[in-house]
This record gives sequence, structure tokens and C-alpha cells, in this order.
Amino acid sequence: MIDFGLILARLLHYAATTTLAGVSFFPLYAYAGTEPMMLCRWRQRVLLTAAVLALLSGLFWFAFSAANMSGTVADLIDPQVVWAVVRDTAFGGVWIARMLLAIIVVGVTAMPLFSRTIGNQDLIMSVLTAALLASLAGTGHSQIEEGRASVIHVASDAAHLLAASAWLGGLFPLGFILLRQTMTNRKVWSIDLDRVLLRFSGMGYIAVATLIGSGLVNSWFLVGTASGLLETAYGQMLVTKLALFAGMLGLAVSNRFWIVPSLAKAQIDDLTVSTVWAAKLRNHVLSEQLLGLMVLLIVSVLGTMRPAIGQ
Repeated sequence: MIDFGLILARLLHYAATTTLAGVSFFPLYAYAGTEPMMLCRWRQRVLLTAAVLALLSGLFWFAFSAANMSGTVADLIDPQVVWAVVRDTAFGGVWIARMLLAIIVVGVTAMPLFSRTIGNQDLIMSVLTAALLASLAGTGHSQIEEGRASVIHVASDAAHLLAASAWLGGLFPLGFILLRQTMTNRKVWSIDLDRVLLRFSGMGYIAVATLIGSGLVNSWFLVGTASGLLETAYGQMLVTKLALFAGMLGLAVSNRFWIVPSLAKAQIDDLTVSTVWAAKLRNHVLSEQLLGLMVLLIVSVLGTMRPAIGQ
């Protein structure tokens, strides 16, 4: 019961914070000029929903972590146990700070409901959501080491989280744009799809390189050897994660070097055919999102397991 609740809370929190950061980053690199109003309003709804989910799932994560430390579900609602976790553990202090930050994020995402005059909101949201996501590196397995090794591991874990959010979270607005592309008359859709796709691909190169580099560093700290990767439960789960990541990478490569060029050519030669290619690209993006969600599930489970190193 406790383990299931902890894994579910972790999954929801990872999904929410990844979406928050990725959707916040999107307008900073995806297009120049003013964001289309329809996309802006859609992003605001997504951000507010994800912010509320991040706050609630973070509270549940803390509660189930407290119960896991004490060993009984009854302590989920025991104020003394909760206070002991806050006062006596590094996890408790970091988590309280994260939940205060999550409340601020909810407030900022809700502001557009009451005011249309907020300046630089995209930049503000990007900084806040990046901090909320990266602060996850201050908990969990990255705290095993001490001194310089701990700093390197935390920094690598934070980079891994931010790169994953830029890619996986960015797929949400990209998918929405492609959905509108296949459903709406392009004459009323005021966005340069080709440029958005090229800029997203450029971001993707950086994200993938960061994921691979930081993943190798994290594996060095948590797995250590080939036998640890292949002969332990933790290592085998990590192999499953790598297989899912390879599937996402395969879809991304297919998009960049097959579907996107075909879509660009069809937009010049035949608008009807271009809609077909846009639909194929949309389906690939949805498949990437599904694989990404499975990756987050694996990550949620790995966080509850003993690392392979030293086993």
C-alpha cells in the first residue's frame, strides 16, 4: 500500500513538473514574435492544471515518504510523524521549500485569470518551474555521496531532469500545434510550422546530448559496473528505461529526417498531402509522449529501489 502510493505520487509529480517546465520553456525557443492567442490560452490552462497537480502530488509524495520512514500507513495523518520528518531529515526540509515554491508557481499561473498585464510571464514561469523541477535532484539517491561527489551527482541529476522536461514537456504544445494543423484551415493558423519544427529539433539535439551525458554520470554513481546493470533488479529496470528512451530517440530521428522534410515539401507541392504528413507527425509525437510517460513510471519505481552500486 505504502510502496504503491509512493510510486503513484512520484509518477504524478514527475509528470506534472516535467510538463510545467517543458511547456514554460516552449515559447522561449519555438517561435519568434507574438504567440498566437489560441496557443497562449491553451498553454495557460495546461500550466495551471499542471501546477495544481504538482502541488497536490508533492504533498502526497511527502505523506507517503513519511509513512514509508515510519513503516505504517496510519502515520500518513500523524502530525508528530510528519513534523519529525520535517525537523529531522534533509528530505523534509527540501520538500517543504519545494512545496512553498509550488504554491508560488500556482499563484503565478493563476494570475492570467485576473490580469492581462503581466510582463515577462514566460521568463518568470521558466525560472520558477526550472527551479521546482531541478530541486528534485536534492532528494533521493543523489544524496548517497558526500562532498564533491555529491555536488557532481546533484548537478548531473538536475541537468538530466531539465533536459528531459525540455523534450518531453515540449511535446505537449508541439502536439497541440500539430492537432490544430490537421483540424484547422491553415489560413487562420498564424504560426510558421516549419520554423517551429526546426527550432524544436535544435532544442532536441541539446536535450538528447545532455540526457546521454548526465545519464552516464548518474549510472556511474548508481550502477558502477556492467554486472550491476545486468544482474541486479535496479540495473534491469534501468535497461528497460534505456530501451524506452531508444524508442523515443528513434521516433525523433524519424521525425527529423523523414517526416519533417516530407511535410515541408508537401506544403509547397500539395496542401492535401501535407495534412497527411502532419497527421503522421502528430501520431509520432503522441507515441513519444506515451513512451515518455512509461519512462517516468520507471523513474518513479527506481526511486524506491536500492541502487545497484555495492550490491
